[in-house]
Amino acid sequence: MKIQKQQLEDLNKSGISDHKTKFNFLTQSLSKDGTDVENIINKLAEFQVAIPSWALGAGGTRFGRFSYGGEPASLEQKIEDIGLIHSLTQTAGAVSLHIPWDVPNDYQAIKELAALNKIKFDAVNSNTFQDQKDQKETYKYGSLSNTSVAVREQAIAHNKEVIEIGNKLGSKSLTVWLADGASFPGQNNFQTALTHTQNSLIDIYEDMPADWKMFIEYKPYEPYFYSTVIQDWGTSLMLANGCGERAYTLVDLGHHLPNTNIEQIVSILMLKGKLGGFHFNDSKYGDDDITVGSIKPYALFLIFNELVYGMQNNPQNPELGWMIDASHNLKDPLEDLIQSLEAIQEAYAKALLIDQNALRAAQEAHDVTRCQEILQEAYRTDVRPLVREARLKTGGVINPIAAYRKLEVREQLIKERGKNTIATGL
Repeated sequence: MKIQKQQLEDLNKSGISDHKTKFNFLTQSLSKDGTDVENIINKLAEFQVAIPSWALGAGGTRFGRFSYGGEPASLEQKIEDIGLIHSLTQTAGAVSLHIPWDVPNDYQAIKELAALNKIKFDAVNSNTFQDQKDQKETYKYGSLSNTSVAVREQAIAHNKEVIEIGNKLGSKSLTVWLADGASFPGQNNFQTALTHTQNSLIDIYEDMPADWKMFIEYKPYEPYFYSTVIQDWGTSLMLANGCGERAYTLVDLGHHLPNTNIEQIVSILMLKGKLGGFHFNDSKYGDDDITVGSIKPYALFLIFNELVYGMQNNPQNPELGWMIDASHNLKDPLEDLIQSLEAIQEAYAKALLIDQNALRAAQEAHDVTRCQEILQEAYRTDVRPLVREARLKTGGVINPIAAYRKLEVREQLIKERGKNTIATGL
């Protein structure tokens, strides 16, 4: 299925008058306060978030998985699905591949298909958290941290292969999420596990092309429940520093213990020039990987406040890689991704409304009340007209979810692919 430009224009006709009324009212209000509305719209229009190749199918838990029908059974179909999302939102202009789940059979054909859908290739992701078919060594007791030289060498070789695959497609970064850890006290020697991990990462890092980056992800628990080798941002940062200048920490919103001050982590990493990537999702208790902004929208806004400040004031930090990392267990995966993109854009728009000079002045004067008022004034602003205007400017639709349902996208995908298809990697 492919959505035509005329279809998008027809969908916008019924809502354009109401949108323009709301947009003009908001523009007039913001302009009186000195806000550069056009600048904000341009930034929103430029902001692109990668969709991971594993997020196009229904997710699951340890207890079960319930298919949604019409799932993409190949990499080609996954790219086409991202193309559908991007045509509606104009915000999903990249794909992040997971290897070996999505190894291209024909690299040139995949690149041409991605270009046709206006999709670029973002970071490639390695997989050493599960054994693959015909794999010689097992990762049951770890991969890059394993006490076995043979296991570590296998895991290192896999990451190098992932880099080679990504390089053929035009990717420029490798994301390493390490599931290694222990479920029982005494199972691992903490120092040995960390040393093996550092040495393994250095080996992989030295094999990267000169214009590539390495993103090191962290997670406090799961799949193991006593310890995780890369359990927090400090460990990730330490490992990144041990690898070199082109190694960075990757922050995943779901990979924190409850009530962790993620915005402070983001701020410090950007100050040190070491925030490389960002994975969006939301959670209530732990790593729920649910729709962005569905549980803690104000926390997302505060994080974006620090991201915006860092992008404006920390030139030592590289351009960030953005990606949604969620598990769609109950919703239509495409609808869930569209909702996440909307939440991301809204949080970004609200953060762009913050008068950073006024906030800094209030901070310097220790005017705590004023600081809160400045933040909440931006947060309480209904920025949806700005997000919609940015979409219209780039050829998207006013209301992506409504358009998705009006076009009966899921129904069409089921007709084309069948009811019982299962996305690769799931």
